[in-house]
Amino acid sequence: MPSVKNPNKPSKNRLAAKAAKARKEAQKSSAAGRLSKIEKTDANRFGARPGLMPTSGPRKPVSAKKQRKLEKKMGYALKRKMEKEGEVEMKDAVVVEKKAEGGEKEEAEMDIS
Repeated sequence: MPSVKNPNKPSKNRLAAKAAKARKEAQKSSAAGRLSKIEKTDANRFGARPGLMPTSGPRKPVSAKKQRKLEKKMGYALKRKMEKEGEVEMKDAVVVEKKAEGGEKEEAEMDIS
């Protein structure tokens, strides 16, 4: 009769899987395991690591061109907000500051000519 493993103990594969699971749980619960800001789904599906940025999705880095466009849009939005609140920037006015007798600056006066 051929020799058969003892059926009353776990196999090598199950022992290795059990040890790997224990290692993984210990890493998650330790402080070093929590240092990474990578999402669990990204790590599992895409192999993401702390030093790597995703190439797609909401957390990907913004290109320089896209950054310039966003800055323009934010500037326009800020101007619209200021106009809505009544704070309109005067483009033609020249700001002249005069020193008061006490050494403090007075409010800026507009030179209209």
